[in-house]
Amino acid sequence: MPDATPWFDGDVQEGIRQMPSFSFVLLYVENPPASAAFYADLLGRPAIETSPTFAMLPLSDGVMLGLWSRKTVEPAAVGPAGGGEVAFTADNAAAVRATFADWKRRGLNIIQEPVQMDFGYTFVAADPDGHRLRVFVPGAA
Repeated sequence: MPDATPWFDGDVQEGIRQMPSFSFVLLYVENPPASAAFYADLLGRPAIETSPTFAMLPLSDGVMLGLWSRKTVEPAAVGPAGGGEVAFTADNAAAVRATFADWKRRGLNIIQEPVQMDFGYTFVAADPDGHRLRVFVPGAA
């Protein structure tokens, strides 16, 4: 018989494991305070924690963006930045275009201009560490 996971202290139905809540996206960066300033300006949300090796900002619905020093993360990170994406859902194609114009004006590295793809209308920029930031609206433009 499967046991209840030790990290969950709520009610567990017999035989069903409860997953912990998704709460963090962690990016490994060269300079957490500088990255925190970049994301605070970009997202319009202040960092709630900043140290030389780690910074944290709220994204939405209890999900936090953690910015951890690439030099101090344990275990050591081996993959380069840009191997994944942080995605932001927009309300419509006009909002995608407006965000694109704003981020381009701010000087973000645009690595994909706005385009209709099979999943929706989208563009991709990169943060100063090379992490991919996708903005999209699902479906047709």
